[in-house]
This record gives sequence, structure tokens and C-alpha cells, in this order.
Amino acid sequence: MTVAQDKVVSIHYKLINADNGDLIESSKDRPAMAYLHGANNLIPGLEKALEGKNVGDEFQVTIAPEDAYGPRHDSGVQKVPLEALKDIENIEVGMVLTAQTEQGPANLQIIEIGETEVTVDANHPLAGTTLIFDVSVESIRDASAEEIEHGHAHGPEGHQH
Repeated sequence: MTVAQDKVVSIHYKLINADNGDLIESSKDRPAMAYLHGANNLIPGLEKALEGKNVGDEFQVTIAPEDAYGPRHDSGVQKVPLEALKDIENIEVGMVLTAQTEQGPANLQIIEIGETEVTVDANHPLAGTTLIFDVSVESIRDASAEEIEHGHAHGPEGHQH
């Protein structure tokens, strides 16, 4: 069985920032990550690289920002009056807030705190970053009708959100 549309695929991975070689994340010390192939559960470049792979395949793929978390947009960095955040205790640089926008919820990371303004960044933390994935395909199975309907893999005990 190969990785294809409507297959539940379990992978182990190591994610590296191609720009500086830093390890961003690894699944080494936890169970393999399961996802529903073709349901946009992964960044596009990784899902495309997994297409057609088999259990036991190990590979490395470099993914450009356009096929990952997109480019950084300067317009994503904005200043907000500190008064607008008065209901939030202990505001700190690095804190992530969720704002309701016309396009739905958006995560905003606080990157600077001034006397009267807070600078927030709506870009994904990995936007503009070229990524390297070291991947091993651990298992592949047919997705259940419920998983296909829900658009994601369910755990071994069934429906788990």
C-alpha cells in the first residue's frame, strides 16, 4: 500500500530550519504522527513529497516557504494601542493572542511592548522559512468513512478530537 488520497499515514519526522540548521521539532520521543492524506492536514510541500511513498521509506525533503507556511508579509506586523489589551494580565513579548478578524480567528504574537503601543505579528512563526524534513513512513491504512467525512485521522480508540 502506498501513500495516496484517503489513506491514514503515520510518520516520524525531524523538522529543521534550512536557513540556520536549527532543529525546530522532532517526533522521535513520541508516537508517530497520523494524518489523512489529501485532506490538507499537512503543509502542501510535505504532503506532495509523501505521495507514492511506502511503509519503511525514509527521505529528506527541502520545502520552500511557498509550499510551507508562506512568505512573511510586512503588513502582518502592526502596532496596537496598549489600551486595547487592558483586559489581558501580564502581557509579555512572545505571548500569542487570538484576535477575531473578518477572515476568522488569527494568532498574533507580541514582538514588542512600548509605553503606549504593542507591536504584534500575524505571520506564522515559520513564514518565510525554508524547511527541511527528515521523514520515515511508519504505517499506511485505508481511512474509515468517518475519517474521510471528518477530514482527519482518528486515534486507535476511534473518534478523538
